[in-house]
Amino acid sequence: MSALDSSVIVPILSLLLLFLLNIKIFMTKASKQHFPPGPRPLPIIGNLHILDLKRPYQTMLEKYGSIYSIQMGPKKVVVLSGYETVKDALVSYGDQFGERSQVPIFERLFEGKGIVFSHGETWKTMRRFSLTTLRNFGMGKRLIEDTIIEECQHLVRSFESHRGKPFEVTTVMNASVANVIVSVLLGKRFAYQDTQFLRLLTLIGENVKLVGSPRIAVTVSSLFNFTSSKTVLKNRDELFAFIRMTFLDHQHKFDKNDPRSLIDAFLEKGTSTAYFSDENLVALVSNLFAAGTETTASTLRWALLLMMRYPEVQTRMSPNSERTSVCDEITKVVGSAQPRIAHRTQMPYTDAVIHEVQRFANILPTSLPHATTTDVMFKNYYIPKGTEVITLLTSVLRDQTQWEKPDTFNPEHFLSSTGKFIKKEAFMPFSLGPRMCAGESLAKMELFLFFTSLMQKFIFQPPPGVSHLDLDLTPDIGFTTRPMPHKLRAVLRA
Repeated sequence: MSALDSSVIVPILSLLLLFLLNIKIFMTKASKQHFPPGPRPLPIIGNLHILDLKRPYQTMLEKYGSIYSIQMGPKKVVVLSGYETVKDALVSYGDQFGERSQVPIFERLFEGKGIVFSHGETWKTMRRFSLTTLRNFGMGKRLIEDTIIEECQHLVRSFESHRGKPFEVTTVMNASVANVIVSVLLGKRFAYQDTQFLRLLTLIGENVKLVGSPRIAVTVSSLFNFTSSKTVLKNRDELFAFIRMTFLDHQHKFDKNDPRSLIDAFLEKGTSTAYFSDENLVALVSNLFAAGTETTASTLRWALLLMMRYPEVQTRMSPNSERTSVCDEITKVVGSAQPRIAHRTQMPYTDAVIHEVQRFANILPTSLPHATTTDVMFKNYYIPKGTEVITLLTSVLRDQTQWEKPDTFNPEHFLSSTGKFIKKEAFMPFSLGPRMCAGESLAKMELFLFFTSLMQKFIFQPPPGVSHLDLDLTPDIGFTTRPMPHKLRAVLRA
């Protein structure tokens, strides 16, 4: 190449590179102008002043359309609302919205370990291991069905012991549901009176409430650190200490030729990769224990509360009525035999009631926070990599375009005109996409078997002097939407 050629080509290349750089800067600025719009934030607090911090999903549900942004302190968060938008994001753009947001309180709790709040390869490895192991130990199969039925029988006997007198159901319901996942994790069950077991359930319940409290809502926005967050961490330490103690006990008894629990299966992996560490095991067991207890137990508590509030769904109000009820259908299909999963297809009304309980209960209204894995153009808006995204599940479960009476408990949402059960695409309490609930099939089995086993034996009524019309359906404050504390009567069916 001649000197003349170099003197011409080098400036041309420099100008071309400068031109391309300017184009990139221009396009980036233009794209950022298309970030989802939202309300004007205030200095420091952002949009916290307009949110109902006790129930932020209520504010999110009422405002700004299907895609918008709000500022949680210094951090911008994108909210996706409505069935079509949420489904499109989680299914069509599943990989792009497939990361978990790095929320400060959850990062401190689990340090990126486990399955629920982990990231990248750690999450992929733990999810793959969890799904495989849960299937191997019978999730969705007859083996786990027998375990659930055994626990149903323990729960029925506990309810019978109250002899129709009012009692608070939260503790025993949590213990019974927890024993199902404990059987998978540890290969055993606990007595409902076991003080250590009850302590663990208390720790989990307290943290679920605290993490959803207004003070933690501010902590989540990275502004301040309050006493309640310190309590959450202290509870975490106590829970982890128990898991480590159990883990050490398993190490002593572990037979690699006969793995009997998820912990055994984890230990069998040894140090095959860095992901199968003690820290990951403790976080994973904690995640599965809490997730496998809290949401299902809360849904069952909602089911019993709603049966009291709507007695005509529970049992036929008039002998001459042609309308069926849950109790009628169970008597017709099952009689006095033990309800099993095989009966579900023969019980469309009961199946519809359970689905409607899940829809109405709205256990995880904002789901768990997602984050974008890359820059993404979605619905003509630019969302940068690492942006926290809230998929507002309550907006899906109560989407007026998908449900006839979205704010009313109405089992007819899942029934055809001829009384057959119909699936609804907008029914997504377990979310969708790569981050959807790993225990969905187990939770569905538990809900059907626990609910039908209880409804077969009892009529549920409010305490004496309380009208069913006076029962409070306002959800409690917390990370999940649990029912307010209440008492009920479990009266044996004639």
